[in-house]
Amino acid sequence: MSVELAVVPVAGQGTRMLPLTRGIPKEMLPVADKPVVQYVAEELERAGIRHMLLVTAAGKSAIEDHFENRDALTQKLSVSGNTELLNGRRTCGNLTCSAVRQPQPLGLGQAILCSRAVVDGRSFVVALGDSILGCRGQGRVVERLIEVFEREVADVVIAFENVSADQVHRYGIADVGRAAEDYFELAGIVEKPHRDHAPSQYAVAARYVFRPGIFDHLAQTTAGAGAEIQLTDAIARWTDQGGRVLGVLTADDEQRYDIGGMDSYFRAFVDFVMDHPQHGREFVAYLRGSQAVRS
Repeated sequence: MSVELAVVPVAGQGTRMLPLTRGIPKEMLPVADKPVVQYVAEELERAGIRHMLLVTAAGKSAIEDHFENRDALTQKLSVSGNTELLNGRRTCGNLTCSAVRQPQPLGLGQAILCSRAVVDGRSFVVALGDSILGCRGQGRVVERLIEVFEREVADVVIAFENVSADQVHRYGIADVGRAAEDYFELAGIVEKPHRDHAPSQYAVAARYVFRPGIFDHLAQTTAGAGAEIQLTDAIARWTDQGGRVLGVLTADDEQRYDIGGMDSYFRAFVDFVMDHPQHGREFVAYLRGSQAVRS
């Protein structure tokens, strides 16, 4: 059965982008003419995803509202004692969108655990809601992840990008095993290593495909870096126990735009406007004549 469900964590607090994120979730910040999470949703729809499950948090209802079809009634259903499902039809092409809330900010791993009842034993994509792959969101790595996942009967397939040595401390880094034509096996994965101890420069690029067995590993993972339940630690645990965990490299035109800090946000905005089919040419002309650029 094809993978048609994606879990999109959007519960982060956006503290590195204050005061901009005091009144609006970072995933709703505009990048050119769309909010960040809209690019993610469109990428998932192109990859054949039909149901997008947002893992959100208190104070971030603007994300749910963005996808709401105002002509359809929504209803709140109890999923478990500490998660809440907002279920309803939303306007994003053919995507059905629903949401669960992460009760406490205890890490990406714990956010994904909150989706367990809705995932209900299916294989699923994870796409971080604050990361866009490719200029104007045109990356197609999720399609390749799903293709490798199904063809190779993998337990986990992860997107990786090649980063500079001085950036490895910011990401989960692959310990690369045997390489095939369009994927490589993972001998392990390390969360935010020091550059002198990083096993490679292949950094997790915000997109994954999982079999539902990841939930058992997450449930048995103790708090790690930052006193949070790290998804990387659960993947490493599965790898150590013989799970088939594979990596796929992003293409040259699938640069990751991580909208988690001001510098990366500014760069994304400029790149996306410059590439805009209607406004790009005029914007480039403006930059060339701008007093701020000339100085």
